Amino acid sequence: MKKTYNVSVIGSGSWGTTLANMLALNDVDTCLYVRNRELFEEIEKSKENKIYLPGIKLSGSLSVVNSSKAAMDFGDIIIISIPVKYLRGALSDIKPFMRDKHVFLSSSKGIENESFFRPSEILIDVLNIKNDRVAAVSGPNFAKEVAKGLPSAAVIASDSKGLSKELQGLLNCQYFRVYSSNDIIGVEIAGALKNVIAIASGISDALNLGYNARASLITRGLAEIARLGTAMGARLETFMGLAGIGDLVLTCTGDLSRNRTLGRRLVEDNNVEKILDSMVMVVEGVNTVKSVFYWSADNKIEMPISDQVYKIIYENKNPKDAVLELMGRPLKSEFYRTNS
Repeated sequence: MKKTYNVSVIGSGSWGTTLANMLALNDVDTCLYVRNRELFEEIEKSKENKIYLPGIKLSGSLSVVNSSKAAMDFGDIIIISIPVKYLRGALSDIKPFMRDKHVFLSSSKGIENESFFRPSEILIDVLNIKNDRVAAVSGPNFAKEVAKGLPSAAVIASDSKGLSKELQGLLNCQYFRVYSSNDIIGVEIAGALKNVIAIASGISDALNLGYNARASLITRGLAEIARLGTAMGARLETFMGLAGIGDLVLTCTGDLSRNRTLGRRLVEDNNVEKILDSMVMVVEGVNTVKSVFYWSADNKIEMPISDQVYKIIYENKNPKDAVLELMGRPLKSEFYRTNS
């Protein structure tokens, strides 16, 4: 007999709402924690998250709560869907209500500025739990398309093979195919850094540099992501999978990508704060690129595209000058065959 769980989703943005609704539609007892009282009342009344997931009717069986205690009391599995810059605060809010039964699945994509911690590491640090109670889910998934029931795929990674397999079975459904992995470092690094390359892709598209430039940018961006990830202990093959090249291609080419949209708008008006203020949802790449810039410099990891994105955002560099600098870098080999 298949084991049954109650699931609580912490975070009522587009992806948190989508995951909660998907589970509820697949007969999993699910609760969505909505911290904002006004949004909570609106969702209860209309069964729609009109701010973050407009046009999608939510399952009548999806419970919605406005209390972190109620959410933690309800769930055995806790899905965390909070932007990384707000993650520590959100975890501190739920920590008093933790129980030994709880395991955690992070769907956040980013890297903390101060610590260079990945989301799972922040969970372990704040909640003071072992890594075998934590997993991460990532992949080429626009929330709106998953919410519409369009075919999608993702990967769940954990240091615990048993946990990743349990969560794989829980989330997998007819239109959402889930794979498992034990490379949580690679899955989280790929999910975070693809947002940085997507900003660069948006800049390239807004400058009308063409499809050749975009394809080259994605390819060399993947090389950067893999270079940093493997330096942190990730496996190279992870970057060839759903969390790596899959998510990177989607975020660099899709019109629903917030990070690509930011990049496009930076060409028109290089006022990052103004652009961010006009966008409803958090653009994770803006904070992630700061983490990457300093960590790669400290560890002597070559990240030329990420460096230029950082300089455009934080040093007001002209995007055209950034392109010229990238194209004018010293020539080098792509690969060399080595004899053993």
